[in-house]
Order: sequence, then C-alpha cells, then structure tokens
Amino acid sequence: MSITAIRFASHIRSWLLIAAMTALLITIGAAIGGGALYLFAILAVGMNLVGYWFSDRIALAASRAQPLAPEQAPWLRRMAEDLAARAEVPVPRLYLIPSDQPNAFATGRNQRHAAIAVTEGLVEQLPADQIKGVLAHEFAHIRNHDILISSLAAMVAGAISAIATVMQFSVLFGGSDEEDSPLGLIGTLAAIVVAPIAATLLQLGLSRQREYLADATGAQLLGRAAPLADALESLERGALATPMSVNPAEASLYAINPLPRRGLATMFMTHPPLAERVRRLRALDGDRALALVA
Repeated sequence: MSITAIRFASHIRSWLLIAAMTALLITIGAAIGGGALYLFAILAVGMNLVGYWFSDRIALAASRAQPLAPEQAPWLRRMAEDLAARAEVPVPRLYLIPSDQPNAFATGRNQRHAAIAVTEGLVEQLPADQIKGVLAHEFAHIRNHDILISSLAAMVAGAISAIATVMQFSVLFGGSDEEDSPLGLIGTLAAIVVAPIAATLLQLGLSRQREYLADATGAQLLGRAAPLADALESLERGALATPMSVNPAEASLYAINPLPRRGLATMFMTHPPLAERVRRLRALDGDRALALVA
C-alpha cells in the first residue's frame, strides 16, 4: 500500500477516534445522570473548539517551551527552512523546551499555524544529522495534517482524566448525585475507573499508525531513513536516562514517549514499540521509493 493511501486511511481512522473520545465524554455525563449529560455535552463541544484554536498554546505552555530567538541556533533554523521547502509547508514557529531529555513535538491547527518545540537535550546531545532526522519526523506530522488531530486528542484525554479526578474527590467527600439518579453512583465510578483507561486506549489507537506514517514520511523528506532511525534510538536512550515530567495525556505528542517506563504505564504507551519503528525505517533504506513497509 502506498504512503498516500495509508495517509488517507489514517486520517479517516483518526477522526473516527476523535469522535469516539468526544462520545465517551458525553457518555460519562449520561451515566452520571441528572443535568450532567447536558453539562458534559457542552464541555465536549467546548473542548473541541478550544482545542482547535488554542491547543498549540496549551501544549507549548504545558511544556514550558519558549520561542527560539532569531539569533539562537541559526543552524537549527536553516535546517527547518530546508525541511519546510522539501515538505512544501510554511516554516513553522520554533520553540525550545528546558529539558535535558532529547525529544521534540509538533503542534498547531494547520500547516500555516504550526509550531515545532525541541528540547535543550536534543540540540545539545545529538549530532546534526540525527537532529535533522527528528525535525523531519515532526515536519512529517505537519505535512500529514496530524498536528490538529493529535492536539485535540491530547486535550480531550486530559479533560477526561481531570473529570475522573474531580469525581473521585466527589465520591470521597460525599458530593455525588446518586440520590438524583439510581445510576448516578455507578456512572460516577465508571467515570473514575473506566473512562481514563478508555481514553488512553483510544489515544493509543490514534497515535501508533500516525507515528509509523510520520517515520516513513520523514524518511522521504530526508531521502534516506538512517538518520531518523539512529535518532529514534538516541531519543529512547535519553528518555530512559532522563524521564520528563509530562502530563500523560500529552505524551503522545512527542517523537518518543517522554515518561518513565515502569509499572502499568508500560501497558498503555501510545507510541509504537521502538524496535518496530526502527526495523521499518531500516527496511526503507533498501527500497529506493521509500514506500511504507506494511
């Protein structure tokens, strides 16, 4: 299957998953009962509207990213300009994240309003060809129109997790509405236990194929896959050595999962297995057309 066909299928699947996450938020309100259904329906619509217009600002603020000044890292800006020309997209805004872990993410509602944030660890620790490989991966997300979808998913998943936390305190301190509806307590418990897991699983389904596609598109932009494959291995080593403090709902935005790899968290990692990503990339260098290996 060609990259174009896989890209189209990925878009369809991604928007269906976004719709499923929105429906999950409304279902929580219906299960709780009372006026919660209407409140959560309004919240779901509001979250998607806010996500469309402000998801990039929220993601950048959460990562404490600062705009890269024109005089900072001019070589990085030249790399971005070169890749933007290859990807046929406008040059995105560049940001620097104060973290020693080498990593990066792209965000924004469309190609004209895109931003790429890289960590200090990325620009300080990786060689130039690997940094360009990571940037190519992020430019691939921009070219493939992934950035809005992934940002919306992160916002909705974060909202569901926050609601679950509020509901937990409500039950603990006797503030639930079970008297208004016989199913109120059941709905609240479902919101606490089931909803965050379901949101994570939906986000996982959204992220994995998207990352494979971005890897393949990034290799196309570079003309070969080795720099990106080498970079992913370097990022993984860096993430294992220096985990980042990131909201789990936003971890899927990054090139490599930035969170600690221990306990149950490893069961719900939104990124594909690194070994499989590298295997597919290495295989692409044997195919001069750089078609995605299924």
